[in-house]
Amino acid sequence: MKLKMKELPISERPYEKLELYGPEMLSNAELLAIIIKTGTKNENSVAIAQKILKLKNTTDKEDLRFLCDISIEEFMQINGVGRVKAIQLKAVGEITKRISKPINKKKIKIKNTKDVADLLMSELRYEKREIAKVIILNSKNIVIRIINISFGGTNFASIAPKEILAEAVKCGAPKIILVHNHPSRRS
Repeated sequence: MKLKMKELPISERPYEKLELYGPEMLSNAELLAIIIKTGTKNENSVAIAQKILKLKNTTDKEDLRFLCDISIEEFMQINGVGRVKAIQLKAVGEITKRISKPINKKKIKIKNTKDVADLLMSELRYEKREIAKVIILNSKNIVIRIINISFGGTNFASIAPKEILAEAVKCGAPKIILVHNHPSRRS
């Protein structure tokens, strides 16, 4: 049987450790334990978080993006993770996705394909379905807007030329870039 949080030294409890040393000093399991809040009769929240971390299929120990791909049902298969905790974990995944999206108020200039990849890669990398977007640019290649124009399946996205051009015409934009991902090619 694992130690309960109350039995751990104060400096080893996730809440107190964050408060004392800052969030960057916590392990991934400790950060997840704060979200999970409580454990079970036999396991504390850190032990449950460690089980969640074992769900990932990546060699990068620091990469938590896999949390976005895990379904509520998969989370709930772990003893100690019920419906509410699973929903909280999914919400955290979505928040991180939204935080990583570019802020439209910044003047983002596109000079090459790397700039496009840097702009959208974090958002599209872990999508399970194909998404097509149009980046609308002004004459100086500054991003005006980024618009989702199609949500497809795992290996297709149906796009009509009208959808591609409609918003650019409304904005009077002279340039567009069409972007889409390939979720079926993810490794």
